[in-house]
Parts: sequence; C-alpha cells; structure tokens
Amino acid sequence: MQAKYRHLSIEELLGHPLNDIESKYAPLQVFISGSMEIPFAAPRVSIVGSRQASSDALNRAKEIAKILVRNGVIIVSGLARGVDTAAHMAAIENKGRTIAVLGTPLNRFYPPENSELQKLIMREHLAISQFGFTRTTQRKDFVIRNRTMALISDATIITEPGEDSGALSQRWETLRLARPLYISKEVFNKQMSWPYKMLRYGAMKLENPDELLDELPPPGMEYKIPS
Repeated sequence: MQAKYRHLSIEELLGHPLNDIESKYAPLQVFISGSMEIPFAAPRVSIVGSRQASSDALNRAKEIAKILVRNGVIIVSGLARGVDTAAHMAAIENKGRTIAVLGTPLNRFYPPENSELQKLIMREHLAISQFGFTRTTQRKDFVIRNRTMALISDATIITEPGEDSGALSQRWETLRLARPLYISKEVFNKQMSWPYKMLRYGAMKLENPDELLDELPPPGMEYKIPS
C-alpha cells in the first residue's frame, strides 16, 4: 500500500493552540503520512542519542522503548542511525506506536538503509516533516527537526550522545519548552561534562523508565506553560 500525504498546522496535530513559548520555533505547517489518530490521543516521549551508539546504548534504548509502549506511550525519534532506529524498531516489535520526525521531506529516505522502516512507519504509524517535497536538504534541517521533535513530545530521554551530538540540540529546546528532560544513567559514566551541566538547568537522571510515567500527562492532556 502506498503512503498518503497530507499537511496540517501544528495546532491541528497537537490538538491545542500554541502558547507564546511553543510558537517561537514552531513550523507553520507539517506534512504527515500514517494511520495514527490526529490529534494525538496518548502521551509521547522522544528517545534520542548517538548515530554511532554502543551496543549497550542501543540495548538501553530498546529497553526504555519497550517499557514505555507497554504503558501506552508513543515513542518519538528522528529515524537516524543508531539510537533512533533502535527506539523505533523496539516500539514496533513490542506492538506499540512510533512517530518519526524527519529532517528531510517525506518523499526522501535518509539514511538510505532505513527506507523500508520509513515506509512502514508512513503506512502503519506516523511520519512527520516540516519540509516541502522540493526542498534541498541542508545540515541545519536536522537541528530544526529536533526543535519540532521536542515540541510534539511530552518528555525527552537522551542516551549516549557525544559532546557535539546533534541529539543534544533537543536538550535545550526541551528545557526551553518546560518539558521534562531525562538523561539515561549510563551517560554519566562517559566522562562528559554536559550531563552535569544539564542537571543544573533542570534535567533529571533516569535510573528506570518507570520513573517518568507519573510525569507524563494523561491522554488528551498537554503540558501548559504559565503565561
């Protein structure tokens, strides 16, 4: 079955108007393909990390995704190599739902080896892009994508990124939006400075995925930032 595309506003996607903080970097519209209910009817958590993740980090991402989908959470990630792919696949294999937020238009496949996974998500789950079909993809588009991924997620979990990992652009956006930001406990053993800095800005160390379940809004509810 061929995927069908449609476009809508970010407010239609989320099911509520954006506040001033949310609207600052929000796209005017997004293109979507998939069978997921719109607006979203369940909480969503981003799992992001390194494209060159270790086997331990990949297994951790899979375990986190498995626990979350078994509790009705939708897994969000960016369809990149490494942690993103592991998170999407774990959600699918455990009968859950997943959203891929792309840094390319929906009619392109990046990385190429994920083309079949992207097609599956576009048919049976949901793929989102803010980029029109004729756009020439630029490096900055993946950073822009991370902002949108933070916006549609109720929380973000970071697993094993490097000091300069693209996934880290999502950490600041998550905090700016007043969404919970979790850093997997294994990251603190990598002799990197940024996890400790993020704790000072409000991030939390994630020991067990069950910890964040009580922090997520119930179905039909979203985080609201006081005006």
